Amino acid sequence: MLKTNTMEESNYIKVFTGNFIITQLMVDKLDAVGISAIIKDESESGRLGGFGTFNQGTQELYVNKDELETAIPIIESITAEMKA
Repeated sequence: MLKTNTMEESNYIKVFTGNFIITQLMVDKLDAVGISAIIKDESESGRLGGFGTFNQGTQELYVNKDELETAIPIIESITAEMKA
């Protein structure tokens, strides 16, 4: 089962942390079934704010908790493909 984390006081749940390319693939697949995911990229936020960061290129992907049941099989399928 996919491990998820919740953002405090939010309806969004983190379903993936990884590089830009895989995250974008997941966003595209989720979007195809009507799920609007949110990407959190602290390295880009820090860069825009003039700060450096150690985790360049790592993004977090969040989905609404009401869409979690549909999103998890898609995320798990993509992560399984990446491991193969």
